[in-house]
Amino acid sequence: MAQLRRDFKEFSKRDTIIIAVGPDRKGAFKLFWKQNDIPYIGLSDHDHKVARLYDQEVNLLKAGRIPAQIVIDKKGIVRYVHYSKSMADIPPNEKIFELLDEINKSD
Repeated sequence: MAQLRRDFKEFSKRDTIIIAVGPDRKGAFKLFWKQNDIPYIGLSDHDHKVARLYDQEVNLLKAGRIPAQIVIDKKGIVRYVHYSKSMADIPPNEKIFELLDEINKSD
């Protein structure tokens, strides 16, 4: 989440909406977003419905959810999926920017 926040303006320049989906309950999620002034959308998914919809791994032995990045274009087509194996396995934003630039060229 920190790298998304750091480059939020770059994502916005690419007409991108970021939605971070997390396992916390709605109240805790909303409080965290407010306390940390996070500029993008946060979605509470305590019951894991969204995680299951996108095949995101939920593993309580690994602190809950394993990070996933999914890019969905304006037509609703999934254009990129990365399921991390750990927090250290998250693709750099630059890779996502390249993909977004390519998608925006073709639209």
